[in-house]
Amino acid sequence: MSNLLFQTIDQISREKGIDPQIVVHAIEDAIVVASRKYFKSNEELRGRINPETGEIDVYAIRKVVEEVTNPVREISLEEARAHKPDAQMEEEIEFLKPAVGLGRIAAQMAKQVIFQKVREAERESVYAEYHKHVGEIVNCVVKRYENGDIIVELGKTEAKLQKRDQSRLESFTVGDRIRVIITKVEKTAKGPQVIVSRTDAALVQHLFQTEVPEIYDGTVQIRSTAREAGERTKIAVVSREKDVDPVGACVGMKGTRVQSIIRELRGEKIDIIQWNDDIVTFATNAISPAKISRVSIVDSTDKIMEMVVEDSQLSLAIGKKGQNVRLASKLIGWRIDIKSEEEKRAEVESQMDLMQPAAPTPVENMPGLTASLVQKLNAAGISTVEQLANLAPEDLQNIPGIGGKTIERISDALSEYYTQSPSYQDEMERLAQEHMFRKDVPVTESAAAAEPEPEQAAAHSPATEETVPEEKNK
Repeated sequence: MSNLLFQTIDQISREKGIDPQIVVHAIEDAIVVASRKYFKSNEELRGRINPETGEIDVYAIRKVVEEVTNPVREISLEEARAHKPDAQMEEEIEFLKPAVGLGRIAAQMAKQVIFQKVREAERESVYAEYHKHVGEIVNCVVKRYENGDIIVELGKTEAKLQKRDQSRLESFTVGDRIRVIITKVEKTAKGPQVIVSRTDAALVQHLFQTEVPEIYDGTVQIRSTAREAGERTKIAVVSREKDVDPVGACVGMKGTRVQSIIRELRGEKIDIIQWNDDIVTFATNAISPAKISRVSIVDSTDKIMEMVVEDSQLSLAIGKKGQNVRLASKLIGWRIDIKSEEEKRAEVESQMDLMQPAAPTPVENMPGLTASLVQKLNAAGISTVEQLANLAPEDLQNIPGIGGKTIERISDALSEYYTQSPSYQDEMERLAQEHMFRKDVPVTESAAAAEPEPEQAAAHSPATEETVPEEKNK
């Protein structure tokens, strides 16, 4: 009988995938429940399978105390030592209960307890097994459809492929073998529920690891992935060896490797991007196939950058419904603002317009000038600060009553006036911030548009190094 009992326990444990000791404890607990109903006692009972006979013995447990207040569960030290000579205080003493036959109701109760314990252990076993495999790729078989969700068979349990985790390009029939990613394992009233996905970006990474030996052995590494399932995926790779081209390794001979992955994803487009530690270079690669004119770092703290493209490349850079720039932004982890050359040129022109001088300021409002000096300037037809600033020292000397010291005082007053001007301070701060955060690739036409034309520059500034030799020649 002993061999038969333990053979049955071993068979159940193998079928359910649980520890045999769990089945043993379930049987012992079931016998305790049935015995408590039979004896109709409040005693603390404990069951134990006898390994020699295969019988299940039931014991009443009593605790050794100094003063007995509950005779059913407690026993004095003298009585305990009469039963067990080496008994100590606080020790639990076992008293064997007489063996009884289980009636129909008690047997049915024991059966239910065993089934419940085994079922709970089976659920815990399933949860523990699949919880540690979250994020891994597994093979499964399509079993049935439930309200748009697909129920797949994983082996020991079923998993749910929810509708939102299905690619719009894919359709399966019952019995199809597919590969999925385990995204999470939930504990529910009906047991553990395994959730799998076909839209997770990790699926593409695992497929590349399977198809590309260089990724499997670590020569080529996947740094980031951005995916919109059923539409497009961008994956950034880098090589640890200079002689290995990471993009070429992922594409394979005549595109065989990447085409195998595309077939697995039912035709989803895949862009393989060269990773670069320089964020500007990486962003330029990520926005491919569009060609970028230049990239500017707008805010390095909030990770915002601006890209300028040719007018003909704007729609290609943005992509269908903004998909290309959205995936590129997700791939590099920065917010990307894309503008065409025409938009950038208009923006620069508007900024130049804002920098135009405001309404003229009368010389009377400029600190540092005496009333008599103001009268002399007005008499010479100079009524605004702007007119005064445009005069050369020689022109001021021609005004009656103005000498060298007065000219120095006028120059100091002008410098102080423009230095304290709010517009001057704001512009200096803006230029300082732009110089701090801006990091451009080579300048194109739109950048040149922000600079004054050569004729204008010559009209407002001294002769440059290029013009001096010409004047000497003349």
